Order: sequence, then structure tokens, then C-alpha cells
Amino acid sequence: MRKSPTVPALGSTLIALGLVVSSTPMASADVEPVFRDPGRLAAMQRDLGLTTAEAVDLIVRERQARATERELRSTLGPDFGGAEFDADSGELTVAVTDADAVGAVRDAGAQARVVTHGEDALSRVVNELNRSMGAGTPGVTGWYPDPEQDAVVMTVLPGGADDARRAVAAAGVAPETVIVTEETEAPRTFVDIIGGDPYFIDDRSRCSIGFGVTDGPNVTDGSHATGGFVTAGHCGSVSSQASSGVPAEEAEATGAFVRSMFPGDDMAFVGDTVNWTPTARVRFSPEEVAGSEEASIGASVCRTGSSSGWRCGEVLAKGQTVIYPQGIVFGLTHTSACAEQGDSGGPYMSGSQAQGVLSGGKGSCLDNGTTFFQPVNEILERWDLTLVTDN
Repeated sequence: MRKSPTVPALGSTLIALGLVVSSTPMASADVEPVFRDPGRLAAMQRDLGLTTAEAVDLIVRERQARATERELRSTLGPDFGGAEFDADSGELTVAVTDADAVGAVRDAGAQARVVTHGEDALSRVVNELNRSMGAGTPGVTGWYPDPEQDAVVMTVLPGGADDARRAVAAAGVAPETVIVTEETEAPRTFVDIIGGDPYFIDDRSRCSIGFGVTDGPNVTDGSHATGGFVTAGHCGSVSSQASSGVPAEEAEATGAFVRSMFPGDDMAFVGDTVNWTPTARVRFSPEEVAGSEEASIGASVCRTGSSSGWRCGEVLAKGQTVIYPQGIVFGLTHTSACAEQGDSGGPYMSGSQAQGVLSGGKGSCLDNGTTFFQPVNEILERWDLTLVTDN
């Protein structure tokens, strides 16, 4: 997993020992349908430096890692301290807060790491920072829990270490739980104020559709509408009009932002659609969405959008707080996949599993940019939406 150079930490360095156990991949035939899409397969090879066989093996191992993480999260309970997938070795490392739980991790075929804080404690630190930061602190660009370092990583612009210390002090969290990492560029959203495919907001801006959904009984004034799609909240506010072309009155399909949240979260539901039928299809891909099982940290992830097509990378962090010029957004997932203007709201996939919709990022596809996405399961749960799948 790619890491940014660190500047002096706010507290002591956190070190943990690891125990190595090999895992055995499932048969490649289990995921063969994922690779009917030559565009995504080519993107994985280009962006992740893989051969076709390596890409297939990676998807197989990632599917196994998701199942193992789900099993251990359930069986370990409060002793579960987080998990991270290593793409090079194909192995899952599970952090535990009690050394007695190491055996259960090894029996499940994963590596074990004994940590001091763990996932729950780090999430509480993130929540305290979220509550105390208001509109943000100059020099600080975000923060996220890092299970590998057993600490919350706070990202800052050059010279922002003092700003980070003030933010940590104001939040009242233990300094030793926070590590400061310097980055050269602040995150931004990817809305493109030009005409273009695939959908337009109020005839003036362009974003990308996320995933087709059907809505529950409480989304549109208690009625049960036919559905629509999820996308990024910064693309439009409630009642903003969405259309498949410009001008909207001449478009083949239209809808409206029924729900939208930004900042805080970056999620929206476009419903009240006319001539837009939700499907499980993803742009540029013959492969349909099969579900929304969450990929592990370190797993590969691919996103697509109306500007840059398929772009792939790794999951770098989950639960990250990002400070945009427009405000703070909590609970995003950071990836090394790049994006361009107009890709906002577009879908992320890991294998055939939906992961989230593009929020923003840093850089571009010309300079190894990275991106953040709003997890799709949070959107579905928030507004009682159902992902359209091929099941």
C-alpha cells in the first residue's frame, strides 16, 4: 500500500508484531465472469502493473479475504482490531487487541497483528476529531484510521504540523493516537461545469451516474417510486434537476435530486425519474453489479466515469475525513485510482461488488492522482435504497 512521507508524529511511534500464515486462493473459475470486461481488465493491468493471470488471481484472493474478514469480524467481536489486504502477497492481516485471539486468526488462514488501540478505539478518535473541527483547520486536509499503524493519520499541507497539533489538542484526543502525514496537494471535488455525458444538473454542470437503485417506502413522501441512481451529493442539492442531455426539456430522460447531503457526507439519490430505468449495468462494462460486499484495505478497486473511463488502484484507507474548500466530509474511502473533471458521482467496483461513488481527490490521471469515494452501503442504508443487481 502506497504511503505518504511522514513528518514528526504527535506522539510515540506505534509498533506491533505480526504472525504470518499463508492463505490458499479459490479457483479462478469462481470469478471468471468478472473478466468478460476487456476495458476493466486492461485498466487493472495498466494501473496495477499486472498480467491477465495476476489480475484474475488478485480478484480471487480478494474475494477470499473479504469472506475471511467478515467471518473474523463476527467471531472475534470486540477483539477485532481491523484488517488489511496485501496485494503483493495476497494475504489478509487482521489486527487483534487481545493476544489470545491470535489463534483464531491463524486458524482462519490470515496473518495476525496484536495492537494497542484497534479499529473501535481509532474510530472513536476520528469521531472526536469530526465533532470538534467545525469548518476545518487551515493546513489540515483530513484524517483516517490506519489499522496497519494502529493510529489515526492526519494529513496536512507542507508546514501544517502545528495546525495538526492544535486540532488534536482542541479535540481532546490522546496525541499518541495520531500520526501526521504531509501531502503536497489539497483534495477537491470533480464537478466539471461544461456540457457532456452522462448526466447534467440544472443544464449547467456534469457528473457521472453511480449505481442504479430502487427506493424504499420512505424516500419520496412515503410513496414507493420506481427508483433512480445514487451519485455524489456535491453534484446537486435537493430539487436540482438531472437530465441525460442539455437542454433538459430535449433530453431523453430526466430526474430530480430527491435526497442530497454535502458536506458532512457526499451522497445523493436521483429519483422521480422519467424514461430512466435503473439497471445493474456499469458504463464501459458488460459485467453487471452482483452485490456490495466491501473490499479490504489494500485490495484492488476500479472506478469509471464519463471523463476518464476505467481507472484502477488500491484501497488505501477507510473512514477518512477529508476537508474540501466547501467543507468537511466524513467516512470516505481513499484509493490510488485517479479521476478527472466530470467523473464525480461515478461508480467504484471491486470485482463484481459495488464499493462507492466518487467524491473527490488530488491530482489527475496524468500525475498519479488519488481519489476518495463515499461508500455505497452507507447511501443505501441512509435512505432505505436497494442496489439493483444481476441476482
